[in-house]
Amino acid sequence: MTENVKEIFGNSPGGPGAPGKAPPAPAALAAKVRTLAPSMTRSMQRVAEAVAGDPAGCAALTVTGLAERTGTSEATVVRTARLLGYPGYRDLRLALAGLAAHQQSGRAPAITTDIAVDDPIADVVAKLAYDEQQTLADTAAGLDTVQLGAAVSALAGARRTDVYGIGASGLVAQDLTQKLLRIGLIAHAHSDPHLAVTNAVQLRAGDVAIAITHSGSTGDVIEPLRVAFERGATTVAITGRPDSSVTQYADHVLTTSTSRESELRPAAMSSRTSQLLVVDCLFVGVAQRTYEAAAPALAASYEALAHRHRNLPR
Repeated sequence: MTENVKEIFGNSPGGPGAPGKAPPAPAALAAKVRTLAPSMTRSMQRVAEAVAGDPAGCAALTVTGLAERTGTSEATVVRTARLLGYPGYRDLRLALAGLAAHQQSGRAPAITTDIAVDDPIADVVAKLAYDEQQTLADTAAGLDTVQLGAAVSALAGARRTDVYGIGASGLVAQDLTQKLLRIGLIAHAHSDPHLAVTNAVQLRAGDVAIAITHSGSTGDVIEPLRVAFERGATTVAITGRPDSSVTQYADHVLTTSTSRESELRPAAMSSRTSQLLVVDCLFVGVAQRTYEAAAPALAASYEALAHRHRNLPR
């Protein structure tokens, strides 16, 4: 990433409601609440849950009315609106009215995705399918395409890309590097924290480092990203917590959504669906930017493996 771009975006992305940043569309409001609620104070959670649960009713309330309904203060309502990405409560009310209209236009009612130990397997399939569809929709609605475009530009021109991830996020890191290698780019996935740091030391301006962590607080992922950031590499964080520790070392933050955590499906598992969507968006964007080189590289890699998928003569 050039210094001019760094000046525009700063060392960390603009926070919700930052000047010059458009508020989220009404359809993205519920996704925003699901993503940010775990990091809110309890009083702000009550406001967020109220507006997401009854957008039509809350849209009809003044800031004082919503504060009384949720047992909070007017200041808490305004802070919640800003955290959700709206300049003020008036803008949030307009989004609530739009969301209410969308919900009344005939959309199918939501089904519960809680999976019980004794659920029939057919119900498990239906619940997981719905849950993943909702997770993907929420991620797409909340994804900052300006940040995404900047990350794509950095990747497309990178000398080298390092990707850090642990556990389930490590699988996503491997998926991204495999994709980038198929189009002729130099990329490495690091799940060993020691190797990640020793490789990050070698990065410099013109390189890219990507950290994948749903919680945003995984030390083994944050440390190499910090080292890469200090070495001048362009840094990207893919996380479900846009206000988490990892973002202080990220030039660009790509926020993912996740389903509600349950006993049978912890966040580390359900977050992988949204992370893979972001990874695919990055890859396709890079492939578009580098099409003249990417297309023949992809064809060559496909041809090199084609014989392994054919029925060879006995």
